[in-house]
Amino acid sequence: GAPDVTLFTARSTFPAFNGWKMTVLLEELKAADKFSSGGFNVRELDLDKREQKEPWFLKINPNGRIPALVDHRSNDYAIFESGAIMQYLADVYGEGFLLPLDRAARYDVLQWLFFQCAGVGPIQGQAHAFLRYVPEPVPYAADRFRNETRRLYEVLDRRLERSEYIAGNDYSIADISLFPWVAYHPWAGQDIGDLPSLRRWCDLIGARPAVQRGLEYN
Repeated sequence: GAPDVTLFTARSTFPAFNGWKMTVLLEELKAADKFSSGGFNVRELDLDKREQKEPWFLKINPNGRIPALVDHRSNDYAIFESGAIMQYLADVYGEGFLLPLDRAARYDVLQWLFFQCAGVGPIQGQAHAFLRYVPEPVPYAADRFRNETRRLYEVLDRRLERSEYIAGNDYSIADISLFPWVAYHPWAGQDIGDLPSLRRWCDLIGARPAVQRGLEYN
């Protein structure tokens, strides 16, 4: 059958953290039989050829970035921004899986999802940039973003001292959103050896078959 949704992500020589959030979530939904027989489709844009800036894609995502999603079961509804896509997929296809229906539990998940989207992602992304990609060293910026990434990791470690998963006792889109970033912590100059709860969680999430399949994209 035809796919339920199409994800637009990146074909790139660099890790596509926000794309991995999507492919892991799609694999988890598929493993839980949340899609029809057509499942989902993944289209990898060639960022080196600036395919994400072409007019047809800008109609899907006016910001010209990955990821973006088209829901074929809802009249080809298009949505962009990784956090919004994750909430959409969990709401429309999850039916309580990965995003609880109970209001308090739901917002426990959403606050940590937004913590990733507004905190860990942008800050760690800048750490990657200043540690790896700039043409000449900018020590102040490299130190600032590396140290702030460490502070955010310490927040996560303290949280995970009290619960098995980020948002409580159940696995959720909050875990999926954070995992690719934390799993690649050396890219941001981080060592989580002295953050035992974060390390435990990283091993727990990384052992999930759908997570492993999701990371095989890109």
